[in-house]
Amino acid sequence: QVQLVESGGGLVQAGGSLRLSCAASGGTLSSYTMGWFRQAPGKVREFVARMSKNGGGTYYADSVAGRFTISRDNAKNTVYLQMNSLKPEDTAVYYCAAVLGSRFTTQVRQYDYWGQGTQVTVSS
Repeated sequence: QVQLVESGGGLVQAGGSLRLSCAASGGTLSSYTMGWFRQAPGKVREFVARMSKNGGGTYYADSVAGRFTISRDNAKNTVYLQMNSLKPEDTAVYYCAAVLGSRFTTQVRQYDYWGQGTQVTVSS
């Protein structure tokens, strides 16, 4: 069973950048479709970005397309989310998630493994 640990969150001013990392243990990330999700206070968890197990099939929520980039380094068993041009509305806890195989899904319930989350706060 794969375990996921996010890092890289923090406080940043609007217009700034952060890079989140998601390190995996207990499994090989190259076997999994990886997703990033976020949850703001009082809101449901929402899809941010996805990459299939072979590194293709990238897809982004409209709200982040053009500003965020998902990538993976299979040698390090790590997935990243580069976030540029951050806005206050990007403030949330960010989670990485994994599902075995190539799954072109943005649905929270279809991901089987989750990290504990990392807080991103964007000040105006």
